[in-house]
Order: sequence, then C-alpha cells, then structure tokens
Amino acid sequence: MNNKRLSSFLAFLAFVCVVASCKSLPNADHLPENPSKATPAVATPRGMLDTKRAAELLRKRWANASPDLKQLAVLEEQATGAPLIPGNKVTLLFDGPATMRDMMAAVRDARNSINLETYIFDQDPVGLEFAELLMEKQRQGVVVNIIADGVGTLATPKEFFERLRAAGIKVLIFNPVNPLQRPGTWQLNNRDHRKIMVVDGKIGFTGGINISETYANSSLFRSRKKPSTVNSEEVGWRDTHIRIEGPAVAALQYAFIDNWVRQDAGELPPAEYFPRLAPAGDKVMRVLATTPDRDSEIYKSLMVAMNEAKTSIHITSAYFVPDQQIVDALVAAARRGVDVKLVLPAVSDHDLIMYAGQAFYDQLLKGGVKIYQLQVAVLHAKTAVIDGIWSTIGSANIDRRSFIHNYELNVVVLDPAFGRDMEAAFNEDLRSSKQVTLEAWRNRPWKDRLREFMGRLAEYWI
Repeated sequence: MNNKRLSSFLAFLAFVCVVASCKSLPNADHLPENPSKATPAVATPRGMLDTKRAAELLRKRWANASPDLKQLAVLEEQATGAPLIPGNKVTLLFDGPATMRDMMAAVRDARNSINLETYIFDQDPVGLEFAELLMEKQRQGVVVNIIADGVGTLATPKEFFERLRAAGIKVLIFNPVNPLQRPGTWQLNNRDHRKIMVVDGKIGFTGGINISETYANSSLFRSRKKPSTVNSEEVGWRDTHIRIEGPAVAALQYAFIDNWVRQDAGELPPAEYFPRLAPAGDKVMRVLATTPDRDSEIYKSLMVAMNEAKTSIHITSAYFVPDQQIVDALVAAARRGVDVKLVLPAVSDHDLIMYAGQAFYDQLLKGGVKIYQLQVAVLHAKTAVIDGIWSTIGSANIDRRSFIHNYELNVVVLDPAFGRDMEAAFNEDLRSSKQVTLEAWRNRPWKDRLREFMGRLAEYWI
C-alpha cells in the first residue's frame, strides 16, 4: 500500500468513520490455555483422519520435534477451527523478482485453470507482462479468473481490465468504490488484501507480493553488499512469498472461490478446480483464510503461538501497529526468558502507519523486547517464526485493519526444518538491520513523538 492509494482510501473512508461501528479484537483471556484433546485434527483429500491415524502420521512427520509442538497444534486448532493439512511441499520465495519469475513459470505451464487474487494489479511493465501472459494462456484454452481489490486498483486504468475481459478472462473488482458497481452489499471498508494464485488446482502461491513493478527492485537480502544508509534513492523492497504443492493447495483454491461467491459475481467458467492432490512433500500446515464476518483467526493463531512460546519469537512485520494484547503478550514472553526480536521498517512506503507502530516502542523496549529496523529496503514482508517450529507467512499485517476489516490469508507451517529456513531468513534480515535501544529511543526528536501521536489517533482505520 503506497501513500497515493492510501490517501484515496482515507478520503473515501471519511464518512464511513462517522457511521460505522468499531469492531474489537477477540479477548485474549478467552483464548484456549489447555488442550481439549491429545491429537490435533488432520484433514486429507479423502477426509478427516481418525485420531489413531492422525497421531501416527504426526509422529512420523514430527519425529524430531519437541513435545510442545503437538500441544501448540491442538491449542491453535481450538482457537481457529482450522485443521492441519499434511503432505505438502513448500518453497520460500524472497523479494519480487524471484517470486514473479516463479509465478510466471507456473502460469506458462498451466493446462487447465489459473485463479489470481491480488490487492494491487498495476498497469506497469510487470503488470503488463503478467497480463499478456494470462491473456495468452486464455487464448490457449486455459480458464483464467482474476479478483483484484477495488481500492488497491484505484490507480489502475479501467481500460487495463477491459482488455483482459475482451480476451475472455473473467475479472472481478472486489468491493468497488462506486456502490452502483457492487451487485450485493456494499462494504467499502472491507478490502481484499489477499495475494493468492492457484494454477491447475495443483500449485499455489501466497504471501505479501502484489502484481506491480514496485517490487521489481530487489532488496539486499542475502547479498554480500553491506547496507549504507536509509536515505538511499534506490531502495529495494523486502518481501516474502511461498509456493505450495500438495493437498493444502485445495484450501487456497476454496478461499478464492468463496470470495468470488461472496461478491455475487456469477458462476465461474467450468474447469477442474479441485483435482485429486497426492502428497507432494512432508510439511504439515494450516491455511487461515479470514473475512470480516469471522472471528480474527489469524490474530488468535498468532496470540496462541506467542503465549506458548518457550525459547524465541522472531517477527518480521511491514506494518506493525499492535493492539495492547499483542504488546502484553510480547512483553510477557520476554519477561519469562523468551528471546523476542522484531524486525520492523526504518523506511516505509507509508509513514503514518510506521509512526503509529513506533508509538509502542517505549513500552516494548522497556519490557525486554528487542527491536531492529531494516535498513535500505522498504519492508513489506509479513512473517513470524516461534520456537523454530511454528512459522507463518501471508498477507496479514500486525494491525487492526488486517485482523478486523480485511480479507486476508496466512499459512502456518508446523515443521522444525522449515522453521530453520525461516530462522536463517530472519537472521539475514538482522544483518541488514540496526537495533533500537531504549536510551536512544527516549532521546528521539519531539516532531517524531508528535507524528506517533497522530498515528495512534488514526490507527483503527489505517
């Protein structure tokens, strides 16, 4: 989200703020603390496994995991209602260029269908290249369906989408700004912030990357270059995406189709959207697709994992504006000896959000939480790894907008080997970050304090 798009969004929200009621986040005191059963639910393409078979499968998958992993999985299931899905292959993708190459390669190999859901689809070199590729696949007989958010695409000319439609692609603009263009209930404040692509029902992508040239300038992630200054004129964008193969792809596909139906957009063209999915790897994961009318499952999942943390909480967050319950959970973890580290932005595409989050720094630093600011990159990743075994990647930021108002999708991977990969990525970001100390923070300029105050006033809506 950049300043131009956000300014347009806030202008349209001016009257909504007056009449809309404010939804609150779930009460942390009501989150589960004791497992209701010994084994979490496990879903497969052939249905739910019985308890004995589920326990046997998890014993094999988690042979080298700590005993706490099964308890965490049960508590998370109690909080979210989402089952575990085994048998997946997951591949981490870092930054825009690598992600777009992998996504475009999957599109080129498509034989049946491509479903794309994105917050931003820009008419720029990257967007045009992606659009040309999608139109070519449509001409080859592949069914292509697109959901793009109405606010995220405000800057994209209507002619861009009309050209896609003329090529035979089904295009849905999600919750358009103009209420006359919404056949069902108009919900301007509820945005589709998801980033999903499913190819042939067999390969899925999700994470933080939109279809935009914004991400074309990669960050210094895993580069031998050393960061110099946050005033660099050519900062890259640091983001994380994930490629999924295996049974969990069906959950991404269902999330796409569910959003299509929710928009009263008519029938999707016939295609084999749900082919039989054999195991493709050994990763056990959970897919959390949240909507404004549900109970903030991504928020509850994060809270449960933080409350259960024994050794480490490592969070990378592009837009970090926590509520008091998240602050309390982080401080409580630090005080019980957990290594709590946050990688947050030093340079952002939206200063108001950054300053709103910085208003919590004093409390976090005083409570023992370590804060690092990523240098010479616009941070856009939304990831966390806890105790080296619980990892999450997705579209949701740590703020009220993501948890309450937006349609978001995060995946949770419960796997020690994948956790090690996530830890390695986190440590790479630390290498390019500068630690914020409590003493230095308390000596920051008064103009920054004023900006933090203004950010806090607007935090519910930004």
